[in-house]
Amino acid sequence: MTDRVNASDPAEVIEPTAKPVHPVAEFWRYFRQNRGAMLGLIIIIALIFVAAFAPVLAPFSPSQQFRDAFLSPPAWVAGSDPRFLLGTDDVGRDILSRLIYGARLSLMIGVVVVTLALAVGVTLGLVAGFFGGLIDIAIMRLMDIMLALPALLLAIVIVAILGPGLVNAMIAVTVVVIPHYARLTRGAVLTELGRDYVTASRVAGAGPLRLMFVTVLPNCMAPLIVQATLGFSSAILDAAALGFLGLGAQPPTPEWGTMLANALQFIQRAWWVVTFPGLAILITVLAFNLMGDGLRDALDPKLKR
Repeated sequence: MTDRVNASDPAEVIEPTAKPVHPVAEFWRYFRQNRGAMLGLIIIIALIFVAAFAPVLAPFSPSQQFRDAFLSPPAWVAGSDPRFLLGTDDVGRDILSRLIYGARLSLMIGVVVVTLALAVGVTLGLVAGFFGGLIDIAIMRLMDIMLALPALLLAIVIVAILGPGLVNAMIAVTVVVIPHYARLTRGAVLTELGRDYVTASRVAGAGPLRLMFVTVLPNCMAPLIVQATLGFSSAILDAAALGFLGLGAQPPTPEWGTMLANALQFIQRAWWVVTFPGLAILITVLAFNLMGDGLRDALDPKLKR
């Protein structure tokens, strides 16, 4: 007669297998532990909301001039006009309205620059990593030459050739940041090429394009997502710098860097025309940097607590 298993014996109790955690849930759990990243995410969501509903939120048109309110101080300063919460500039335009519409331009600059730089840089990095040889040497030496030049100086040279303007400024900033994505992609590709799943795909008959864009690229996305997030802040800063130098968006476009350039001569008698655009740039860039740090910590297994 066979012995019956004693249910009270702890050695015989089978522990239920834990349900695997979904990758998105795991990422969110690590991301939300970073308070700075959460603060950056909240600010970015608020900026997107402001940019999307700028015509509703802005009290006036960004180009509307009030001839009776030149350099009017903010509403809490003595002698202010209650119509203008953050005051007016030297030609009587409402600063708050221009800042709200400027958020649209700043986010558009970030999206365009990061999208174009990702497309070109990732393609160059994939080609260099997969084919190697002379192609790899030629692409990487070109990227090294571009990285050897100061980023802002190279952007100024490109805009000087193309001509001042917002579109040309975005093209210049895109060209400047392409090497970062290309080198990052190449390094990730060289790491992934030795994995077993790539060998299995090759044995199964996958062509070069399928290996590049379907098999390997999705496994290289984590560092690229972090770099793209941080690239938003760099793009906004570089575009603002070009606007400040008169090479980016041209007046009366409500771009934050251009607003700073136009207000420099009034910095001693009207502090608000410089302070608020500068704060807008500072807060936006800081928010993207904080969120980028949080993404890096959440996506990199070595940094997970």
